[in-house]
Amino acid sequence: MAVAQRMTTDEFLATYTEETPGRTIQLIAGEVVVNQPKAPHQRALVELLFALKTWATAEGGRGEVILPLAVRVDDENLYAPDLLWYAQDRVGALEESGPYPMPDLAVEVRSPSTWRYDVGVKRHVYEQRGLRELWLVDTKACSVLAYRRSSGGATGFDVSLELERDETLSSPLLPGFALPVAVIFPS
Repeated sequence: MAVAQRMTTDEFLATYTEETPGRTIQLIAGEVVVNQPKAPHQRALVELLFALKTWATAEGGRGEVILPLAVRVDDENLYAPDLLWYAQDRVGALEESGPYPMPDLAVEVRSPSTWRYDVGVKRHVYEQRGLRELWLVDTKACSVLAYRRSSGGATGFDVSLELERDETLSSPLLPGFALPVAVIFPS
């Protein structure tokens, strides 16, 4: 649900200070968007969190994966990706109070009220603001859209993949991480 009043990130932060259990509140292109995830969203999120957390803790130096945090993108956008991963050299930023800096990897899982933002304006803004990799998890199509930069010098997402149930999700950012896409979407 989008709220009709437009605001800046600072106005949003001054207005929305309390947590709302079970709901995510974001500022997208100056509009307040509230989302209450459904079961398919949460199932996919749990599978991804478990896989990423297992990978990250298997060896030292693999950074940190964390559930939604407020990420200040710019003056009109404050996102709360479903999962965030920060490389080891950036984990210290999580010790500060939010809003937090752009993660290295953001994961957005499909929700009926936010998917259009995820595949549209948010994907575009993430790319403009330097996100290294974005996974858009489509619980309806049982697929993962992965957008990444081929190198640190790439000016945008120059690699895009659509991974189906019979394929494996991996990333150059996460050496050794490999997750069959079918695991994300339990029958």
